[in-house]
Amino acid sequence: MTDEFERRHGFPPGVNEVRLADRVDQAAARTLAQVSLVPADLLTFYDSIGEVTWADVGHGYFVDSAADVLLRFKQYGTVDVGADQKDRGLVIGSNGGGLSYVVGPDGVTYRTRTASLDEPEVDHVADDLLQFLELLARRAGASQSK
Repeated sequence: MTDEFERRHGFPPGVNEVRLADRVDQAAARTLAQVSLVPADLLTFYDSIGEVTWADVGHGYFVDSAADVLLRFKQYGTVDVGADQKDRGLVIGSNGGGLSYVVGPDGVTYRTRTASLDEPEVDHVADDLLQFLELLARRAGASQSK
């Protein structure tokens, strides 16, 4: 993915990695598990994966660490999501364009339409975490083939 990046864009590629979870990440995930809004597949994900940073895929894709998700939850609370925006979700990541990814308690993933999390409008992105990660992987593959 990064072989031709600098030639095409005129600057070197940023960090692109899937970082494995360490003990700190796993401890944060256990604490996050106490929040009833967290779907089981996200906790399973955080048991193995610390974070995803794909700075040079599209505008960028970032799946935050469990510690970052927990900190944001403690500082700012949840985000209104769902068809009637009565469900509560947790911000789990973002894209390089300032939009956030929010996961609901049922695992459905949404993307905000604006950078603001105050009364955000959201779009349904994926039915569960696996579908969301597959979507990101397809975008990474498309970016690589350009």
